Amino acid sequence: MKEYQTKAYAKINLGLDVVRRLENGYHQVKMVMQSLNLWDMLTLERTDAGIAITTNVQGLPTDRRNLIYKAASLMFETYGIHSGIRVHLRKEIPMAAGMAGGSADAAAVMKGINELFRLDLPVSRLMEDGVAIGADVPYCILGGTALAEGIGEQLTPLPPMPDCHILVAKPRAEVSTKYVYEHLDAQGITRHPDIDGMVLAIRQGSLEGIARRMENVLETVTVPAHPVIAEIKKRMLETGAANSLMSGSGPTVFGIFSDEGKARAAYARLEEQNLADRIFLTEPFQYAG
Repeated sequence: MKEYQTKAYAKINLGLDVVRRLENGYHQVKMVMQSLNLWDMLTLERTDAGIAITTNVQGLPTDRRNLIYKAASLMFETYGIHSGIRVHLRKEIPMAAGMAGGSADAAAVMKGINELFRLDLPVSRLMEDGVAIGADVPYCILGGTALAEGIGEQLTPLPPMPDCHILVAKPRAEVSTKYVYEHLDAQGITRHPDIDGMVLAIRQGSLEGIARRMENVLETVTVPAHPVIAEIKKRMLETGAANSLMSGSGPTVFGIFSDEGKARAAYARLEEQNLADRIFLTEPFQYAG
């Protein structure tokens, strides 16, 4: 096999709790993650030597700063691959958006190299390796609906989320995940999301139960710094969303809709009011490994 094409799926956090700050600077989290039918496309090609990355996004680093490069380098070093690879990334997932776009790309490259070089590694091994690149990478390798604990690498697969329509809006604001976590008072959090209740609602197939428990403690840092997030949430709720939430460290906001017509009306309203730079109407995506 000389070439392999694969998709890297975006994620949202249906619920995100920070349990405590760890001594190593990381945070212990408890989250429910969900893949979306929104993806980057990656084409991997075997070459004689080196790691080369091309992309449709101007200004995106294609050197060692890129998680794709780090993922390929990790796989080559760990499994003694002495040839090279060229990766073309066609990016659709918004960058710096709280949707794990970079981690998803890294995960897709790891899975792609596993196929391209016929390593026959199980998904569990790829997930173990992926932690070295980033806390979200193991989840992006697994995909689907999952409970994430630890620093995000301890994953429990869950049943698929009930069918629904998910409106995603990425405002123009730029948010640094590092900044958000550094400014979060983990010990001072007085209200924690009901993650256990959300897991139960997912197991029961209750969209209403999931929506009712949607909370993200990182909003306490990001929303005051970027009030447009609260504006977008308000518009989605006014247009019929069962609930609306910021994903990850932000600034992306998503709304859960049971009615497609209301979701399309909310899309049109956000577009008309120019509150977001990019808007997507999509649905949950479930896939195996």
